[in-house]
Amino acid sequence: MRTPERTPGAAMIRDVAAIGAAMVAVGASFGAVAVAAGLPGWAAVVMSVLVYAGGAQFMAVGLVAAGSPLAAVLAGLLLNARHLPFGLTLGDTIGRRLRHRLLGSHLMTDETTAFTLARPPGAVRRRAFWLAGTLLFLAWNAGTVLGVLAGGVAGDPAALGLDAAFPAGLIALLLPTLRDRETRQVALAGAVLAVLTTPLLPAGLPVLLALAGPALLAARQLRRPAPQTGTPPASEPPVGADVVPAGRKET
Repeated sequence: MRTPERTPGAAMIRDVAAIGAAMVAVGASFGAVAVAAGLPGWAAVVMSVLVYAGGAQFMAVGLVAAGSPLAAVLAGLLLNARHLPFGLTLGDTIGRRLRHRLLGSHLMTDETTAFTLARPPGAVRRRAFWLAGTLLFLAWNAGTVLGVLAGGVAGDPAALGLDAAFPAGLIALLLPTLRDRETRQVALAGAVLAVLTTPLLPAGLPVLLALAGPALLAARQLRRPAPQTGTPPASEPPVGADVVPAGRKET
């Protein structure tokens, strides 16, 4: 019989496992695509361990196969620039020690960030980050190894519909944070801006422009007057009014 203390942890593991299943499938597709593009199997595995960037890895393999390794590096940096605000948001959650920040920044992905922010601040959010970050990292690399061993069997993730697994999972994770009306408005504004600019801008830039929504929310909050604190000063008695000394009743 499970105790109440273990129930939240079990539910958290169950939720991470659901995302990890999709991570394994897409990681296997990456390994297969990398080998099919002429990348050595060991290089695909090393990229998943050291880079661990999901969509940026697919793009890098395509650009390297096209003979543009420098473009692959620059495109990866641009696409992953969205992790800068992620780091600012999760800085206190990851921890202040250097080893925690280095490891946490490597494990920080879209899915891990969304999963973490769906939990209340404090110890629960900290456990959620390290649990999701560790398990999803292992799932992605296990999938890469399977894809390399399977060769071209996995094929293109878009052909199997696996490319839609991550957006669907992210939406499910972010729904609890959209209860506030103002938050929903700025999130919708950022999403619309990203969708409209996607056909016009290189990959990565629409995501950065979507940050205009949270920036607008922060600006609106800064412009609001700060609530007054403390006891207001006592008003002076009107001119000519009789002042009754303390402890003496007026007759």
